This record gives sequence, C-alpha cells and structure tokens, in this order.
Amino acid sequence: MHERREGEINLSLTGLTAHELCELLRNREISSVELTRAHLERINTLEDKIRAFVTVTADLALSQAKETDAKRLRGEELPPLAGIPVALKDNMCTKGIKTTCGSKILYNFIPPYDAAVAEKLNEAGAILVGKCNMDEYAMGSSTENSGFYPTRNPYDFNAVPGGSSGGSAAAVAAGESVIALGSDTGGSIRQPAAFCGVIGLKPTYGAVSRYGLVAYASSLDQIGPFSKDVTDCALALNVIAGHDPKDSTSAPVDVPDYTKFLVNDIKGMKIGMPREYTGQGIDPEVNVCLRQAAARLEELGAVCEEVSLPHTEYALPAYYIIAPAEASSNLARYDGVQYGLRVEGDDIISMYSKTRSQGFGEEVKRRIMLGTYALSSGYYDAYYLKALKVRTLVKQDFDKAFEKYDCLLTPTTPSVAFNFGDKINDPLAMYLSDVCTIPVNLAGIPAMSMPFGMVKGRPVGIQLIGRAFDEGTLLRVGYALEQNSDLTRPRPELKGVM
Repeated sequence: MHERREGEINLSLTGLTAHELCELLRNREISSVELTRAHLERINTLEDKIRAFVTVTADLALSQAKETDAKRLRGEELPPLAGIPVALKDNMCTKGIKTTCGSKILYNFIPPYDAAVAEKLNEAGAILVGKCNMDEYAMGSSTENSGFYPTRNPYDFNAVPGGSSGGSAAAVAAGESVIALGSDTGGSIRQPAAFCGVIGLKPTYGAVSRYGLVAYASSLDQIGPFSKDVTDCALALNVIAGHDPKDSTSAPVDVPDYTKFLVNDIKGMKIGMPREYTGQGIDPEVNVCLRQAAARLEELGAVCEEVSLPHTEYALPAYYIIAPAEASSNLARYDGVQYGLRVEGDDIISMYSKTRSQGFGEEVKRRIMLGTYALSSGYYDAYYLKALKVRTLVKQDFDKAFEKYDCLLTPTTPSVAFNFGDKINDPLAMYLSDVCTIPVNLAGIPAMSMPFGMVKGRPVGIQLIGRAFDEGTLLRVGYALEQNSDLTRPRPELKGVM
C-alpha cells in the first residue's frame, strides 16, 4: 500500500467522490490514513475562512483510519464506506464527542451514546472528521444564527451557505469532508445544498432513524446526506436508511439497494412541474435554469408537464405554526438543571429564566414564543389545529399529483445564496427562503436538491420531489441528468486560500 511521507499531503484527493476513493482504497493505491490526513489538512487550510466545523476530531479520525488500513492489510472484507471521511451536523449525538446544536446552552454537552446514524456510519467503516456548524437548534436558513460563528459559502465568502445545515453543505462543497449528514425540518438539507452546489437529499419521514437527533420539530425532522454526486448520495442512503426499534417514528419498511436505481435511462417517465413554485418571488434567472433542466430531461425521453398544487401558498404559514409549537415543547427540557449551561439565580424560577435568556439566541427565543402562543388556551383551535388541517390538504395535493407523475421538478430556492446581513434582521424574508422546500416536510415525502447551472457566480439548485419511500426514482432522474449535463457539477475556486 502506497504511503506518503509525514507532512506530504495529496490535496487532489479531497476533490474526489466517495465511490472514486473507495476504488482507490480497494486497489491499495492510497491508504485511509493518507486520505484522512489530506482531508484534515484541507480543514486546517480552509477553516479560518469557511468555519464549517464546531469540532474537528483529528485524533479519532486518524485512529479509525489506521484501524481500517490494518484490517485491509489483513485481507478482511470491509463495509461499503470503509476509510471514507465523513462529517455530522452538530445536532447528532456522538458518544464522548461534544454535541452543541450550535447553541451556547449546550456548549459543554458530551453525550453518553451515539445517534443511530453515527453508529451506522461507524459500522460502515466511515472516518469521522468532525461535527459541523449549524443554525442554533436548526432554526434558521443561513447559519448566521449559530451561537458561535457563521459559516461562509465556499463559492463566495460574502455569501451565506444556507441553513440550518450550512456547515455540512459547506464542508462537502469545499472538500473538507467527502460526505456529510444534515437534518431537514423545512428545507435545512436541500436549501444549503442548493446554495453550496452539492447534492442534498431529505428522505421520507421515518426512512432514517431520528434516534439521537436533538429534536427541533419532531413530526418534521429528518436526517439525510450531502454528497458531491448522486452515486455518493445513494451509497450514503444505503448506510443510514432502515428501521430502528429505538425510534418510534421509524417506519418498518424494506430498504432497497439504492445504487440499483443509478441507471442512465428515464425514457417514458412523467415529471410534473408545479406552477406555484415558479411564480412571484422566484428569481427569473433561477426559472431559466429550471427550464433548461426540464428541456434536458425531455431530450432524455421524459415528459415534463405543468401541474397545480393549489394549497402550496398556505404551507409556509402552516409550517411556522406547527414547527415552533413543537419546538416550544421540545426545548422546555433546557432549564439549567439536567445538562448544559446553568446560570445561577436567587431561586429556581430565576435560574430557569436566566439560563434560557442567556443560553438561547434571538431566533430560538422568537420561535419558542411563537409556538407557546399558538398552543395557548384560546388559540390552539384557531392556529395550531387549523395548521394541521392545512398540512393534510398539502399532502393531498401531492398524493393527487403522484397519481399521474413519477416525480415533480421545482426550484430548490427562490434565489441563489444571498449575502451575509441581507435577511438576518428581517425574519419573514429569511423564512421565505424555504418556501419551495417546506411543503415536502409537511407531507413527509422525499426530495432531493441537485445543482444545475450558476447565476452571478453562485450555484442554482433544482428540486426533485417523490412519493413516500420512493427515493429511488429521485436518484434515477438525478443520475440521468447528472450523466448528461455539465451543469450539474460545479466546483468552487476558493480564491486566495489555497
């Protein structure tokens, strides 16, 4: 097995995909230690500019890599992602490793157990290089709401990477990690994937265990992968999907081999294009890219037709009642007593109040207050119950569309990545960043964002939406588009940092 001398790093390795690197590892052209060192060096080179990580686990990563190399030398049969560097959003518990949720209130929290997805990645032989930055408790669309520092977009350091999984998306885009996991409550995987020019998949609700994921809104949260291409996305989904008896929301369904859907053939497939996703508020240049993607799919033999999802306009207000209401309940546990930050007070009530006041950021406080209000006596029926009814109508829209279409095609976001400070002081404008992604979470169905073109030097994301537990169709359509267009694989230049 070829091993480079100490201090000699092959930075070209950080630009390759997981399946390309797996081949090099299997053929012993590189070692896992060499690959891991290359990514850790990449992190050291870029982190002062990008700040994608809250915690870098260099010692653990090198230890895992050495163990993997030793197994390979002994001729052991290794799992699918053996030796591949990965990162986790910092709201997934990792045993013995700090898990902060991007919040000062959990600045010192070290979980005693692994989240189910962390356990599965470890069993698959993946190398954990670190925990990624995020909007505090996954509440935000820009990673500006992190309790520590903002993450920057690798394509333009003046631009946000999206949120709340901005650190995970930026880490993959910048080559700091080969694959990363994020969580998606209203678009928090797909929106940053679009802004950072990578693949981001939100699986069907219940397809991936939420055990060990720190909850924001329990009926909406779902873990999913970021990757450089569709093949890597399928490989990651193969590892993390599946029923988990420790998670009551986990669905007992069979998990296919998602790589079997990676076929370059979509002839005869019917793809709907909801008109509600391309109207007012959507950047015309983003719509141009969407139409180019549709034209390419038609050239490949698919049929693209306009369809209507009439209740789409009500999804955003319904979401911002349901999600804060669930957050109000979930975040009640952070009281200064059980774990995390404690600010002493004159009595237990003042201790609660001071801990939450000083530990939570402004956006988290805003959503707790919104949720508590919506659940309060006299307003539950008027707001929360009505929002649940709207959720049902949104799901019925999708069900009706899928009677005719194999999947739907929309923009992922209304615009490309915006600049820091543009929306941070206007919560409503920030919330509108997720207008194209939120309906999917309300319906509990899968959706994947993939890059297609650039506007003003920043990536455009298009979104494929599918039936429940039909991630395979999304991967098939995305793979065909990726194999037949140069617009699906942008790469940041990272000027001035290399």
